[in-house]
Amino acid sequence: MRNLLPLLPRPSQYLGTEPNAVHKDPTQVRIRVALAFPDLYEVGMSYLGGRILYHAVNNCPDFWAERVFAPPQEVARMLQDAQIPLCTLESATPLRDMDALAFSLTHELCYTNILYMLDLAGIPFRAASRDQGHPLIIGGGGVVFNAEPVAPFFDLLVAGDGEEALPEILALLDAFRTTGRSRADFLLAAREITGCYVPSLFQPSHAETTADFPVPETVRAVRDAVRPVLADYVQVEKRVLPDLDATAFPTQQIVPFGPVVHDRLSIEIARGCTRGCRFCQAGMIYRPVRERRLETLGRILENALDRTGFDELSFLSLSTGDFSCLDGLFQRSITRCRERQVSVSLPSLRVGSVSGEVLDMIAGIRRTGITLAPEAGSQRLRDVINKNITEEALLDHTRELFARGWSSVKLYFMIGLPTETDEDLRAIVDLCLKVVATAGERAKRLQVTASISPFVPKPQTPFQWEEQISLEETRYRLNRLKDLFRPHKRLVMRWHMPEMSFLEGIFSRGDRSLAPVVERAYAHGAVFSSWADALNLDIWLEAMHAFGQTPADYLRARDPDQSLPWDHVSSGVRRSFLLRERRLALEGRTTPDCRHGKCLGCGVCTTTGVKTVLRRQAGLDIRPRVDQDPCPTETLAPAFSGTQSDTSSDIQPTTQPDAQPKAQPKAQPDAQKTLQPDTQRENLSAKACTLRIDYRKLGPAVYFSQLELTRLFERCMRRAGVAMSFSQGFHPMPRMSFGRALPVGVGSFREQLVIVLRSPMDAAELHARLSPEMPKGLNILAVRDAALKARADQPAFEEYLLHLRKPDVSSQDTLLRIMTAWEAFLPQKHVEFAKKTKRGSREINLRALFASIRIVGDNRLRLIFDFQEDYLNPWTALCAVTPELSFEFAGLTKIRSMATYPHASGQCSTSEAGK
Repeated sequence: MRNLLPLLPRPSQYLGTEPNAVHKDPTQVRIRVALAFPDLYEVGMSYLGGRILYHAVNNCPDFWAERVFAPPQEVARMLQDAQIPLCTLESATPLRDMDALAFSLTHELCYTNILYMLDLAGIPFRAASRDQGHPLIIGGGGVVFNAEPVAPFFDLLVAGDGEEALPEILALLDAFRTTGRSRADFLLAAREITGCYVPSLFQPSHAETTADFPVPETVRAVRDAVRPVLADYVQVEKRVLPDLDATAFPTQQIVPFGPVVHDRLSIEIARGCTRGCRFCQAGMIYRPVRERRLETLGRILENALDRTGFDELSFLSLSTGDFSCLDGLFQRSITRCRERQVSVSLPSLRVGSVSGEVLDMIAGIRRTGITLAPEAGSQRLRDVINKNITEEALLDHTRELFARGWSSVKLYFMIGLPTETDEDLRAIVDLCLKVVATAGERAKRLQVTASISPFVPKPQTPFQWEEQISLEETRYRLNRLKDLFRPHKRLVMRWHMPEMSFLEGIFSRGDRSLAPVVERAYAHGAVFSSWADALNLDIWLEAMHAFGQTPADYLRARDPDQSLPWDHVSSGVRRSFLLRERRLALEGRTTPDCRHGKCLGCGVCTTTGVKTVLRRQAGLDIRPRVDQDPCPTETLAPAFSGTQSDTSSDIQPTTQPDAQPKAQPKAQPDAQKTLQPDTQRENLSAKACTLRIDYRKLGPAVYFSQLELTRLFERCMRRAGVAMSFSQGFHPMPRMSFGRALPVGVGSFREQLVIVLRSPMDAAELHARLSPEMPKGLNILAVRDAALKARADQPAFEEYLLHLRKPDVSSQDTLLRIMTAWEAFLPQKHVEFAKKTKRGSREINLRALFASIRIVGDNRLRLIFDFQEDYLNPWTALCAVTPELSFEFAGLTKIRSMATYPHASGQCSTSEAGK
């Protein structure tokens, strides 16, 4: 794959040399596993679960976990044309040569991407078609609680927490490979590992549906079920990690070179939620709540900031505001973050869960966006879904936010919830208008965004038996809302593609008869279906029709007395508990959070006196944890009614109900006297000294863009403990200046960076600190003192070497044409070229940019550019002379920069060839 780097878009994604990436000697490890994420790099590198597994496996000396992501389709075509298989990033090893391939399955629309990656790797799709010579195909993630539509593609699936289960599976695989025992024997033994689901040990109750005969209604009602093959393996119990502190959390998280969706340090402070939102699958399958202790989190934060260099921190859990000592966590963290200009975000917060003081601390570094999730516009419907958020609490919260200077808020809603009426739709708009009114005089600068998502009934929830509204009905309700929102200028409506929710609904409650549908859809081009510009619903509908299936088969309501495709995978939550919650929903009655009241008997916990459903793990101490040490809160203001801040993005929080008494709103905030953020920013903006850094950019570093290079240096400085000076304003940035940007793919023997520090530092000390943090190909050459207001040099002349690699027979003509074009260009005095600018384009003399052209041998040119009057990207200038030029067979390297022209004559001729 690395042979194609010069041709790939965003080539830095394929280097595998990011800071904290793990490289081991393949001859010194026993098992190698590729952690596969079935989506693009920028999405997969934002997934915290992948970082946790990467760390857990690589902590085992005998195992090596590497990464692989689904490449963009244009990259896939390049791989196929060059007959290069999909490889891992760290070692460029083909996936088919790995011992195991472990997929993270985060949503149903990634199913064809699994086949896409297996296809690019040359691995058969179905487990039944693979043998001892193929890697073990493993899957894990939330969708495993009903993965039947893709179960035939996997040898093994893991339900529940994976950081202990995956190393156990790899250890078992190692033992069986050492003794030469078969894959079938391994799978039989793997069933004994708690959390392991072996699909081949469960079979459909009848033959898969085909297009050759109609399916009677009576068969359709029960066709979903599967039956166990072995009497001692009739149900899979999810794996629970009882104590988060007992396993090491990754502090040396990989730092991407380029931008990703969530480009920040993520720290999981708790896992699980017991708020009981009836639509929320995560709130059911990840029970109970387990928290990390403050002391543990303090060590994680300190080490992670030191070893990553991120400028944003996110404390993550399903309901972060429910962390039992959130104020204490902030008090212990905020000083460290403020010193480094690291902003803090708190996604998935519920109304009333965060004190005003915490929001002041966040705003004291950088004011972030706010997202609230009322989910429904009317109180009646919020009670149906057990949201336990009142309109009064929500409005109290937005009033406090606007008073603190926030000027925009996003509200999440769902449509198609059970019992929804047109009145509930109108209530969405009414609630948004009430939110606008809480801004008072600030409403003129206010924007309230309503984000609308169609409801999908999920397995393992109280609504798993409910009907999902049709695609046509979803579109109708969205159009109805658009009409209602249209007259209101302060309101903006965004919506999730109804086609995506439609497909998600089919596959989230599907059975194994959908596996051939996934195969057929992939064969006809369905990949990246979770991306709006790639989804083609017609392909999916045609694939279903080919196998005699209709969407209504899967969107229908289910009979609670009949079996479901996922009944053999236990989340630990009793069926009777889900049915009770369903009944209460239809009655419009709410259920409180069991963490702050009596046990509700859901079945997960092992220490409440109520018998647990978890048989294998019944002896473990599994319970909701609220046993943090007392928190220092005497200096904190009481929590006001409501915050659900999601500074992370448009990812919908999963649960935020609150049945606890709300505190009284805090008085109008003053100038944040306690934190004094303006003073802190002034200190961060101090200019103590300026240093000039010379560095080399060769090897894999040539693939960094200028934006990536800027971010890379900032993070290297942070990891090196360098106190950078920051600009002032809404989004402070480090005071750095670079020389002219090099095109991606172009190297340089010497580049320059000027950095301003807020604390004095000796040049030699900066050199010593920074050098070890630089990635492969970037080398610090020298560090020198500079004037306080110095900027990076913009030299008038730059010399480059263009090296055309010796071609094979098929491309000799191309090389000859390129060299001939340069010989023809050399004597010209004026060559018109349309230079593109932000204001359009203007004509320049291309020939005047070349102060010297020297042809060296038959495949090299030494070029001196003259940028005194005009500037043009060097690679663009070369391609203007020879459009056939390509990084596939050419390399361009800057040799030196000069303030004045080095020779008396301004032009060299072809007679200098060979000198």
